[in-house]
Amino acid sequence: MNESERSGLSNMRDCWITGGAAANLAPAGWKEIVAAAPPPDRERLLLAIAGQALDVAFRPVAPKTLVRRPALPRLALPALPEGLRPPFRVALRQASDARGRMRVARLAAARGFVAHPFDWMPTASDLEAPPVYAPWLDWQAQGGGKIERVLDELKAESWDDFYPAARRIALADIRRSDPAKARALLEAKAGGEAAEARLALIALLRVNPSAADVPYLQSLSGDRSGKVKQLAARLLARIGQAATDGEASADATELAGFIEQARTGLVRRRIIYMPRELKSQEQMQRRAELFDNCQLIDLAARFGVGEEDFIAGWQLGGKDGADGAFAAMVAASGGDAAVARLAERLLAVSDLGALLRLLPRLDETARRSFTKTALAGGIALLPLLNAADEIEAGMLDQDELTGSRLYQEVRAAIVGRTETDRRVFDLAAFGFLATASAADAIVTDLTAAGLASADPSLALLRFNAALGNLKS
Repeated sequence: MNESERSGLSNMRDCWITGGAAANLAPAGWKEIVAAAPPPDRERLLLAIAGQALDVAFRPVAPKTLVRRPALPRLALPALPEGLRPPFRVALRQASDARGRMRVARLAAARGFVAHPFDWMPTASDLEAPPVYAPWLDWQAQGGGKIERVLDELKAESWDDFYPAARRIALADIRRSDPAKARALLEAKAGGEAAEARLALIALLRVNPSAADVPYLQSLSGDRSGKVKQLAARLLARIGQAATDGEASADATELAGFIEQARTGLVRRRIIYMPRELKSQEQMQRRAELFDNCQLIDLAARFGVGEEDFIAGWQLGGKDGADGAFAAMVAASGGDAAVARLAERLLAVSDLGALLRLLPRLDETARRSFTKTALAGGIALLPLLNAADEIEAGMLDQDELTGSRLYQEVRAAIVGRTETDRRVFDLAAFGFLATASAADAIVTDLTAAGLASADPSLALLRFNAALGNLKS
């Protein structure tokens, strides 16, 4: 369409908008086309030509960068039925952060469903998404219009046939069943990956670590990524390999200076290790940095003992978050026995704030103990329970939840609310932990206690209960 026709079409449109006839305003070529038609039909013919011009001639040309993407992959679990999509979306909206939204997706996956893609999709960087979503993560990561690949067994030869999420899941499965084969794949292929992808792959060596992994992990001391080097040092420490790097040794020596060694007991003189009382914010910040950088085996060696002896002698109850920072170091670099020993001690004194740092290294039994201790601790521990990512969905029945001190205090607070005190509680932890029948009973109980039936805090509980009603 030339400029004359474009201008003529604009004038015709303005004339039609005001209710006038536009035949005299049409471009010359258009007038010739409609000239043979009776006058009453000319406007209709011109309108048809104008519509064709607008629909076809003015259609924008696709940019050269536009590519055709493959269809969104079908996941291994069915999408939520239509009736469950509204409560799922409400639960998502009620979630206060990304962790809360991921918890909603995890609950659905635990009950055998995935989200409809119009309701929720994990981003390509959501490594914590349930494994069932791996094809969607890879679909988002493709970006170049590549065709969808038919995946076979992960090997060095088929490495590039897998997108990052599917590759990571396949490698994790291999690591569980054949650790040596998984390590060989990493040695052959991980070096060619980008830093963040390389970090996520090497982290899989946390499963079934052994002395056979030492040469490869030691080779990563020269990796171009600082995060990869730190991860390798922590994995070596878990296997019992002390640091050989001068900077790491210096950091361990400096951290030891923040800790006092003493003896206690009149008969059995037992050695204890106490965090020194700090005098400034700068000292607290530096100690936190050192706990983050150092490995447990190196710190214990500065006092001439092994990991478990150092754990046994560590004096709990230190100020300025010392126990939490210490627990984070143990979780990152301690051996399995050291982690289990510290978890026992923290559980015995109900220090769930520090114990939370150890949850990624603990088994289901220990995580259940953490959960029950939090429930027994009362309403003050509700934020900790909501922050625990590793606990299992739908693990507690009605009596375990409603009989707990935490639940009873929440219920009492709801009953005692006044017009001036309308506190809102985050009930997501109950919604996530409860079985479907327990979730239904809790909704009934809390609404009877005075909570509005449409209160947003009940969203995850209602979604949980609806999942159970679907299968009943």
